Amino acid sequence: MGIAKRLLLLLGLIVLALLAAEPLKAQTESEGAAGHHVLFTVIEGPIGPATVHHVERVLQQSRDPPAEAVVLQLNTPGGLADAMREIISLILQSQVPVITYVAPPGAHAASAGTYILYASHVAAMAPGTNLGAATPVAIGGLPDGLPDRDPRGERDEEKDTNGSPARSPTAPKTALEAKATNDAAALIRSLAELHGRNADWAEKAVRQAESLSATRALELNVIDLVAADLDALLRDADGRSVVMGEARKQIFTAGLPVERVEMDMVIRILSVLSNPNVALVLMMLGVYGLIFEFWNPGALVPGVVGAICLTLGLFALNQLPLNYAALALLGIGVAFMVAEAFSPSFGVLGLGGLIAFSLGAAMLVDADTPAFRVSWWLIASMALTSAAVLVLLLGYTIRVYRRQLVSGSARMIGAKARVLDWQDGSGFVWVEGERWQAKGLSGLQPGQYVRVNGIKDLTLHVVADTGSGPGTTRGE
Repeated sequence: MGIAKRLLLLLGLIVLALLAAEPLKAQTESEGAAGHHVLFTVIEGPIGPATVHHVERVLQQSRDPPAEAVVLQLNTPGGLADAMREIISLILQSQVPVITYVAPPGAHAASAGTYILYASHVAAMAPGTNLGAATPVAIGGLPDGLPDRDPRGERDEEKDTNGSPARSPTAPKTALEAKATNDAAALIRSLAELHGRNADWAEKAVRQAESLSATRALELNVIDLVAADLDALLRDADGRSVVMGEARKQIFTAGLPVERVEMDMVIRILSVLSNPNVALVLMMLGVYGLIFEFWNPGALVPGVVGAICLTLGLFALNQLPLNYAALALLGIGVAFMVAEAFSPSFGVLGLGGLIAFSLGAAMLVDADTPAFRVSWWLIASMALTSAAVLVLLLGYTIRVYRRQLVSGSARMIGAKARVLDWQDGSGFVWVEGERWQAKGLSGLQPGQYVRVNGIKDLTLHVVADTGSGPGTTRGE
């Protein structure tokens, strides 16, 4: 009986241990299953501040639960250099392998997109796509700086008088251009060497604006694979060994579920605000709103709307490579146009304001990417609108302020009054259809006309009328 009780007790302990271990096993299996997935997101359009925030959010989401890989479907004409470098840094520091996939067919990874593709752990393209043209446009002198080619497609190198190769047509013309070009070339070459890709062609993409199709890029070891769609990409990437910091990691992506990550509302709003055209419009609306609130205190609506728009405009400009000299020109232009409304100068201040405003708007964003340049049509429209609003409406407002008052006791200042009864410098006068007590000159006679010079404690102060002679008073 003693042995039986001990056996039963041991059996009960074993059952309890198994029951306690089962939830832990289920939790471990669930966590393991949660980690076996792939995150997928689409990056389209110019690379800017919103793109950086979105990529950062996706990579953070890939850590918990850990994903097997992150796929960035890329289609971009390029973008801001600072934003591109931030994305490259995020990819290189990522704890999860990043697969950049240029798709769908017809897409391209130009300029900044080429750098991002080279920085990724796996570089892939869909058929019918292309990459390249990574020359810094601001210093590359394109298209005039492109190398000449003969009919066979070989570069035509000129010779100097000694028979040596002359200076390359694409060679930077200034020390600043050379510095920027060499820096860009060193960056993309280091990324190529990090992942074992074609570094020589990468440098050509920077110095000579070379471009490649997907098939040709695969042949030259610029990318790792060509895949027709996402499923084919995950199958072809399965089992590849990628460089993760100082170690290598093998990824297994075939058949894994794909979780799509969309831009959240905040990043979408930031994407809209980071458009310099939107930023300029918001800033000008803010300026207009504050000006009209200043000229009409208590209206509230122009001031509230103007403050919100101005804040959003400044926030948007803070996300962009802002030229502060251009921002100062914008302010000077608006100030000159306001001054023209205050003190007409026969158009001198107004014309100067229009010129300063237009130059400031054109130079506002220090970027040569077309998507981050202010539209000339918008500049012309805003300049003309500013001139019309500030010169015409503010001029009208000032004229209204200079009109004589037509309500309140102050309206009677300067009004003509007829003496009703007068003795020893005081008496009664008729003005504005009412009988008023008055004081002032001595020797006035009933029926004589005077002019109101002031009012205090319901008593008018009158002076001699120097106008056009007797006439009817207001309200008589």
